[in-house]
Amino acid sequence: MTSYSLTSPPSSPSSALLVIDMQNDFMPGGQLPVADGDALVPLINQLGARFRNIVITQDWHPPGHISFASSHDQRQPFDSIHVPYGAQTLWPDHCVQQTYGAQLHADLRLPRAQLILRKGCNPGIDSYSAFLEADRSTRTGLAGYLKDRGIDTVFVAGLALDFCVAWSAQDARAEGLTTVVIADACRAIDLDGSLQSAWETMLMAGVQRIESHELFEQWPQPLLA
Repeated sequence: MTSYSLTSPPSSPSSALLVIDMQNDFMPGGQLPVADGDALVPLINQLGARFRNIVITQDWHPPGHISFASSHDQRQPFDSIHVPYGAQTLWPDHCVQQTYGAQLHADLRLPRAQLILRKGCNPGIDSYSAFLEADRSTRTGLAGYLKDRGIDTVFVAGLALDFCVAWSAQDARAEGLTTVVIADACRAIDLDGSLQSAWETMLMAGVQRIESHELFEQWPQPLLA
């Protein structure tokens, strides 16, 4: 028996797969690698074959972004500083617009994807969530897009589980969406206990957790093209 309940299965017009930041800079060898991140690509492709609606997010930072350690004198990656909207973890320069690192993984095969949402474009605000930037007031427009299309359930996969996936999942719940994180279709950075904290916060918010095999057991067949 599964540990989750759904009113909208993957193939339903009211469900969507939200694929977070499957980009070269988050892969092994990238500027901000997530261990084993590239191993997710075949699984996400398999998952995508079961969804009618797919949204892909893409970090798309301008050079000199506020979240880059290189933008701050005598600061190193993974330092934390205070910015006008609160605490900000500093990162290596990554997913800079128009660079190879910002491109989606070449083997990602999601032909039903209808939207690529670029985030982190504002040079003065970081953006983990697909719904709200880090100032927690600037909206990306994703919530309206999903609601206008009658989507009430999102399944979330991608990178990194303890940052962009977790923030997106929590904000999806705050928008009233049934939200399911496919745990083995994500990988984490796990910075100072961030993975455990992310799961605790997501589950408290009402996010559901599943493994991909649970989904495949209930919906074994991909959709016809």
